[in-house]
Amino acid sequence: MSWGTELWDQFDNLEKHTQWGIDTLEKCIKFVKERTEIELSYAKQLRNLSKKYQPKKNSKEEEEYKYTSCKAFISTLNEMNDYAGQHEVISENMASQIIVDLARYVQELKQERKSNFHDGRKAQQHIETCWKQLESSKRRFERDCKEADRAQQYFEKMDADINVTKADVEKARQQAQIRHQMAEDSKADYSSILQKFNHEQHEYYHTHIPNIFQKIQEMEERRIVRIGESMKTYAEVDRQVIPIIGKCLDGIVKAAESIDQKNDSQLVIEAYKSGFEPPGDIEFEDYTQPMKRTVSDNSLSNSRGEGKPDLKFGGKSKGKLWPFIKKNKGATPEDFSNLPPEQRRKKLQQKVDELNKEIQKEMDQRDAITKMKDVYLKNPQMGDPASLDHKLAEVSQNIEKLRLETQKFEAWLAEVEGRLPARSEQARRQSGLYDSQNPPTVNNCAQDRESPDGSYTEEQSQESEVKVLATDFDDEFDDEEPLPAIGTCKALYTFEGQNEGTISVAEGETLYVIEEDKGDGWTRIRRNEDEEGYVPTSYVEVCLDKNAKGAKTYI
Repeated sequence: MSWGTELWDQFDNLEKHTQWGIDTLEKCIKFVKERTEIELSYAKQLRNLSKKYQPKKNSKEEEEYKYTSCKAFISTLNEMNDYAGQHEVISENMASQIIVDLARYVQELKQERKSNFHDGRKAQQHIETCWKQLESSKRRFERDCKEADRAQQYFEKMDADINVTKADVEKARQQAQIRHQMAEDSKADYSSILQKFNHEQHEYYHTHIPNIFQKIQEMEERRIVRIGESMKTYAEVDRQVIPIIGKCLDGIVKAAESIDQKNDSQLVIEAYKSGFEPPGDIEFEDYTQPMKRTVSDNSLSNSRGEGKPDLKFGGKSKGKLWPFIKKNKGATPEDFSNLPPEQRRKKLQQKVDELNKEIQKEMDQRDAITKMKDVYLKNPQMGDPASLDHKLAEVSQNIEKLRLETQKFEAWLAEVEGRLPARSEQARRQSGLYDSQNPPTVNNCAQDRESPDGSYTEEQSQESEVKVLATDFDDEFDDEEPLPAIGTCKALYTFEGQNEGTISVAEGETLYVIEEDKGDGWTRIRRNEDEEGYVPTSYVEVCLDKNAKGAKTYI
C-alpha cells in the first residue's frame, strides 16, 4: 500500500489532506493548552479557597482550632492546598512535555511538507514542459507533412502540364523535395521528443511522484504516531499525580479519623469552667412576718437583718440568681479579676508563659550582644565595644521590667491557685463575687427579671408594685434605730461597690459587721451611721463577738 502507486493522480487532494493533518495537530495543541489553563485556574481557586478558610493569626478564630474537629478541618485545608499543587504539576508537565514538543514538531512538519510538495510541483512543471515540447514538435511535423503533400501535388500538376516550361517543372520538383525533407526532419524530431517525453513521463509516474508521495505518506504517518504519543503522554501526566492525590485524600481521611469528640468535650470544659458551684435553693421570704412579729431585741434584730436589705434589693435575696444577671461591660482588669477563678488562672498562666518567653528572647539578645562585645574587645578593628554598652543596658533594663511584670502576675496566679481548692461554701461565695461584677445575659427567662440592682424588669406593672412595696417598707422602718454591730471585719482586698445596696471598701480598712453571711456570699457592714451596705464575704476577714457563731472566720 503506497500513496505513490495508489494515489499517483491525487496530488491536490494529498496537499489538502496533509494541511488538514497539520490543522488537526494544532487543534490538539490548543486543546492541551486550554487544559493547562483550566488546571492552573482550578489550582488557584483551590489555593484561594484553602487560604480563605485558614484561621487568621492572633484572632479568636485561631483559638477555636484547638478542637480535634477544627484541627482535622485545618488538615483538610492543607491537604487541599497540596491537592491544588498537583494540578499545577499537571499543567506544567503538559506544557513542557506536550505543548512545547508538539509546537516544535508542527514547525518541522510544515517545513517538510512544504519541501515535499515543492519537489512535486517541480516534477509536475517539468513533465508539463516536456508535454508542451512534444505537442509543439507534433504540430510542426503535421504542418511539414501537409506542406510536403501540397508541394508534391503541385509538382505532379506542373509535370503533367505540357504548357509549363521545363524550368518551372524542375523548380516545382525541387520545392517538393525540400518540403519532403523538412517533413522527414520534423518526423525525426517529433519521434525523438516523443521518446524523451515517454521516458520522462515514465520517470514521473513511476519514480518521481512515488518517491515524493512516499515521503509525504511517511510524514503523515509520523504525524499520526505523534498524536498517539501525545495522547499517551496526556494520560500519563494525569496518572503520575494520582498517587500523590491519593495521599492527599488519605490525609483527609486520616484527619477525619483523628477527631475525638470526648477530647473536644473536655476542651469545652477547660475553656469555660468557672470553678464555681451552683447556687443553693432560694429561701422563702415572708413579707407578712415583719407585721406580725413582737417587739423584742431578738426579733427586731432579726427583722432588721432580714427585711431591710431585701427591700433595698427589690424584695429578692442578693446573690441567688447570679447566672441570670447581666454582666457589667467595661475594660478588662489587668489581673483578670473579672473572670471566674478557673478562667482567671488560665489567663494568668498564659500571661506568665508569654512573659517568660519574652524574657528568654531578651536574654538571648543580651547573650548575643555580649558575645559581639567580646569579639570587638579581641578584635578592635571590627568595631567599638563601647558602642554596644547602651544597647546592652537597654536590654538588661527590659529584662528587669519583664521580670517584675512576671513576679506580679505570678503573685496573682499563686493567689488564685491557693484559693481554687476552697471549700464548697467558699466557692459559692466566690461565685457570688464574680457574678456581682460580671453576670451573664439571659433573655426571655422567668428567672432573669432581676437586674444588677435587684429590681424586676419583666413588666411595668410588676415593677411599679415592687417600688410601691419597697417604699411602704422603707417608710415603715425609716424611724427605726440602726442595727447593732455583731462584730468587726478587715478588708482583705479593695472592693468597688457599684450596684445598689453595696458599699466600697479599701484594702486594710476595718469596719463593723451588722449582719453575717446568710449563705449567699455577702456580708452586711457599716462604716459609720450613714454608710452601710454589702460586700463579698470572700473580700473581708470577719471577727464576730463572743455571742456570735464562730469566734473568727477566714475567707
